[in-house]
Amino acid sequence: MILREYQKDLVRQIYESWQRGNKNVGVQLHTGGGKTCIFSYILAHHPGGAIAIAHRVELVSQISLTLARYNIAHNIIAQKQSIREIIALHHDEVGRSFYKSTSNIVVAGIDTLLRLSADTPWFKSISLVVQDEGHHPLKKNKWGRAAELFSNAYGLYPTATPCRADGNGLGRHSDGILDDLIVGIPMRQLIHDGFLTDYRIFAPPNDLDLSNVPVGSTGDFSFDPLRKAVHKSQITGDIVKHYLKIAPGKLGVTFAVDVDAAVEIKTAFCAAGIKAELITGKTPATLRANIMRRFRNEEIKQIVNVDILGEGVDVPAIEVVSMARPTESYGLYSQSFGRALRPKNSKKHALIIDHVGNVLRHGLPDAPRIWTLDRREKRSRSKQNDEILLISCVECFSVYKRVLRSCPFCDYVPVPTNRSAPEYVDGDLNELSSEILAKLRGEISAILDPPRVNPHIPPIAQQTQIKRHRDRKIVQQELRDLIAQWAGYLKHTNKSDSFIYRSFYFKFKIDVANAQLLNATDASELMLQIKKDIDVLVNEGVL
Repeated sequence: MILREYQKDLVRQIYESWQRGNKNVGVQLHTGGGKTCIFSYILAHHPGGAIAIAHRVELVSQISLTLARYNIAHNIIAQKQSIREIIALHHDEVGRSFYKSTSNIVVAGIDTLLRLSADTPWFKSISLVVQDEGHHPLKKNKWGRAAELFSNAYGLYPTATPCRADGNGLGRHSDGILDDLIVGIPMRQLIHDGFLTDYRIFAPPNDLDLSNVPVGSTGDFSFDPLRKAVHKSQITGDIVKHYLKIAPGKLGVTFAVDVDAAVEIKTAFCAAGIKAELITGKTPATLRANIMRRFRNEEIKQIVNVDILGEGVDVPAIEVVSMARPTESYGLYSQSFGRALRPKNSKKHALIIDHVGNVLRHGLPDAPRIWTLDRREKRSRSKQNDEILLISCVECFSVYKRVLRSCPFCDYVPVPTNRSAPEYVDGDLNELSSEILAKLRGEISAILDPPRVNPHIPPIAQQTQIKRHRDRKIVQQELRDLIAQWAGYLKHTNKSDSFIYRSFYFKFKIDVANAQLLNATDASELMLQIKKDIDVLVNEGVL
């Protein structure tokens, strides 16, 4: 078992955190970064009893198979039929079984585990608990109860997304059980180093109407209204049509909202001459493994699934993901996206075809994110976050950052429907009408001119007007100099004026022209924001 350098560093940080007295340690590492490899390494080198817990038989099978590939004997706690299927997988994949009922290392399904008596004797012998998909455990849910069974154990909780749609915090000080969170290397770095493949996103237009679909207590869309809205739309036909247009012949996975939709999508693929199979929660492990093998061998081109291939699935063959299941959960979105990012020799880009607005809802998967164990406010309605700011090209359907004036994939330039104010042109002053620009320039110049004093007011009030004008003029001059400095840093990287105007507008929520009309107080606040961003530019090596 050979670890990559960043994996070795994470293992070191995990042990150091335990040594500092943190009992339960969370580890964030993006999908495809090797979380299973890391915790398998720790399990294999643990001197005492250890258990790895997963919440679905598919994930129990995958953990068990990973351990088998590393020649690690282990016990399995699951239903007897599931154990037999997993043993068969061992024989198919590695030529022999590594199931050993007396092993100190155990792989368990959480529901089967919780059916055991809380005073089961061997629970006390466990000194290490690993819970896959570590964003699940809270104090009062079943994953939290599973952790409590092993009072003598340290805990390891790996996850790609240490956040919850319901807003609950994962820290012990909040709603969860974690004492520390170790954050792995950024996704863009994994892509740059070749451990993940780069991607392209397409978001074709759709007729899906979610306006009457509420967000439930989980933080995600309420299932029944969501299901009805999806079935009312024409997404099924769009999925097949755009697959044939964007990714014909490539190995794809489609995420459906429910089994009925999945059956409909599979049928549509087959009717179009595309070999497809269906995987649901009731698909036996051996049949699922057979489907995956045929998929890797390109005997079938599409796997349609319902919430099965999101978490913990390692299939490098996947070249395209079609999203047909809207979600307010960033974790669910990220897991689905990540299925296509695992490298494969013939794969230049992972292709993501988003039919339901998930990318515009959650942003690019490699965008910088701040992870925390604290509680967060859940979103009450589906809306684009201010920090996301993506747009779908009306010509080629590619998704790109709104800061760009034209589509970087087909060069299409959207034509503004209105040029009468900066907000209609994303802050790009080059796009405003000449009349509006002249008006703005006149208003800005008035600040630099001598003050216009009302002669009909008392002298003391006139002096107040003069002082207010002078203070505004001084601060505005400082602001303009700072804007010029900020813009100069971007010019240093050969960015266009259009890009700079748009960047300023999206970053600071005001266009350059109206920034020069702010009063002294608001201008001072804006300067603080610009100075912070300049520090970021310097730290990122723009200079």
